[in-house]
Amino acid sequence: MSLINFFYSYYLKLKRNYYADKVKRKVAKYGNNLKVNNSSNVTSNTYLGNNVNFNGITIQGKGKVSIGSNFHSGIGLYLITDIHNYDHGIAIPYDDSIISKDITIKDNVWLGNRVMILPGVTIEEGAIIQAGSVVVNNIPKHAIAGGHPAKVFKYRDINHYEKLKKENKFH
Repeated sequence: MSLINFFYSYYLKLKRNYYADKVKRKVAKYGNNLKVNNSSNVTSNTYLGNNVNFNGITIQGKGKVSIGSNFHSGIGLYLITDIHNYDHGIAIPYDDSIISKDITIKDNVWLGNRVMILPGVTIEEGAIIQAGSVVVNNIPKHAIAGGHPAKVFKYRDINHYEKLKKENKFH
């Protein structure tokens, strides 16, 4: 390994540790093996499982965000838990009141680059969300979804998934 590669590897490790420490100080709870590879903004109402991997996440709002174990995200993940009161407010197009809705992401979920998840969504175990998608509705277990709004277009090979899960083969 050249000296340049050594120092670059050391720099990346320091950067990741800095980002992970920043996230750990802010969230309500986190598990083992948290990896944060890029700048990330979370809330104090965020709960993280084990083996969570961020490549840059922004969480906006006061709603609870629960992310399960063995989670991976691409660059630029955006989770929004608050919406404006446009239906029953005292002004139009909306008033100053905010409606918070929780976001739940179960175990073994992979979200691609620049995915946006809107308030009140649950993404079930083993789901994959295609890069650039906007998730406005719940995504079922083992589903692969994409688009705007994200729609299920395929399911994982469930037998293969369950075999790897039973063998504890997590990335």
